[in-house]
Amino acid sequence: MAAELTAHELIAQHRPTLDQALEAIRTRAYWSPHPEHPKAYGENGSLDAAAGKAAFDALLGTRLDLGQPGTDGWVSGEVSPYGPELGVEYPHADVDVLLPTMKAGQKAWREAGAEIRAVVCLEILKRISDRTHEFAHAVMHTSGQAFMMAFQAGGPHAQDRGLEAVAYAYVEQVRTPDTAEWSKPQGKRDPLALTKQFTPVPRGIALMIGCNTFPTWNGYPGLFASLATGNAVLVKPHPRAVLPLALTVQVAREVLAGAGFDPNLVALAAEQPGEGIAKALATRPEIRIIDYTGSTSFGDWLEANARQAQVYTEKAGVNTVLVDSTANYKGMLSNLAFSLSLYSGQMCTTPQNFLIPRDGIRTDEGPKTFDEVAADLARSVDGLLGDDARANALLGAIVNPDVKARLEAAAGLGEVALASREITNPEFPDAVVRTPVIVKLDGAKPDDEAAYMSECFGPVSFAVAVDSSADAVELLRRTIREKGAMTVGAYTTDDEVERAVQEVCFDEAAQLSLNLTGGVYVNQTAAFSDFHGSGGNPAANAALTDGAFVANRFRVVEVRREA
Repeated sequence: MAAELTAHELIAQHRPTLDQALEAIRTRAYWSPHPEHPKAYGENGSLDAAAGKAAFDALLGTRLDLGQPGTDGWVSGEVSPYGPELGVEYPHADVDVLLPTMKAGQKAWREAGAEIRAVVCLEILKRISDRTHEFAHAVMHTSGQAFMMAFQAGGPHAQDRGLEAVAYAYVEQVRTPDTAEWSKPQGKRDPLALTKQFTPVPRGIALMIGCNTFPTWNGYPGLFASLATGNAVLVKPHPRAVLPLALTVQVAREVLAGAGFDPNLVALAAEQPGEGIAKALATRPEIRIIDYTGSTSFGDWLEANARQAQVYTEKAGVNTVLVDSTANYKGMLSNLAFSLSLYSGQMCTTPQNFLIPRDGIRTDEGPKTFDEVAADLARSVDGLLGDDARANALLGAIVNPDVKARLEAAAGLGEVALASREITNPEFPDAVVRTPVIVKLDGAKPDDEAAYMSECFGPVSFAVAVDSSADAVELLRRTIREKGAMTVGAYTTDDEVERAVQEVCFDEAAQLSLNLTGGVYVNQTAAFSDFHGSGGNPAANAALTDGAFVANRFRVVEVRREA
């Protein structure tokens, strides 16, 4: 850093933004301080498109030395889903050396107080925002997202989620006053008088376990919630998606040092191929908080075995859309086609099951049979992705071989309403690009149930025939209860059906989107307004972001003295 930042300077720069974030989470209205459009960058120290691409290219084939203690080697091996090897080397940590140094910085960080911690976090986010174009390429070439999605979801939307976590953390910490004068009357005797001091204290070191598909979007809430509440944070990226989080750690360490704090409050734990350090780290006594996004099996393992830590998991679910009736058939199909196609369905919020009465649905275009709805949805996806250039911009690349294998196997599960096709990306000929597959299944057949009641992550969806809308409601309930859901969608013009779906979502704690036919999609959520997950069904034990996500990352310790 060129110069140190004083507490006064940090507060002057960032307190207005913090106040706006606090107002946004109170009103739930639209707000974002981070521009979504690439052309908005290039002034006031931020990198424009060319400079951001150049900065990313300059990283390739280099060693990213973070200056961490306990570095005992170097790790590399990332390969872009678009084909190129990144060739970036990261420090490999001897955690027996690193963890004690991380803990040493917590005292000064705790004593700084909630406001200073918040504005330091906002300075970190500001510097990341200035490098959004660079981060976008890093996200694109580790997740397989198309560039525009990597830019928006990996940049401003992720930064918004980080800022949202800081705002919630601040609210919860200042809920209790710093001091209080306590006096209890004793009749004729002098009152009992105490001076009380209340201090938010961190739990300890937080472990953030990153995911392959959304390393920043899913990683920033936990990282900033823990840091803002006084905890040191050890970032353990997914082995295929290290670069975006390594750059985040680099920025955080620079800001912390420049603000007079120990940079080791944030550190990176990259792993050698096949090393699998997450289990070993998660059960260490120094680790007191864990944030995890990924498979249900490992999330369940963390919840069962990391007993010394407060564990926040976002796992897998079977996202379901109930189709009963619609007043805008074309709009419904268009909306759902986009939802299925975006990032090749590789989102934890992408719908998988479409529950459709076998006798058909009512629409503004007249009755439509089950087969017609499935065929029309297939045609809508085909129309959306018929142009290869547009398809590449929406689909991105298949993130790993497991997704490709599931996609190829899905066609054997039932009658195919929409076959997946291969698309060539002229800029990246080695990218694996596939359009979605839609398979028709019968909700009454046990063999079909085994397919639609399991998460099939990727561009795979099932049109499931059910006996009636009432049966669809009950199947929706069972799906959420047994498998979890990050999102639920429903299309109906019937007030009774709408009430029934809402009651299911209230009972099973699932986030519901009703009758979306325009430019908002079931698999998108807006920071400061929408909750991502609920923490109330098997898909996730926490919501991004609410008070419960941050409040248990610290405890309030009281010191009492006689006045």
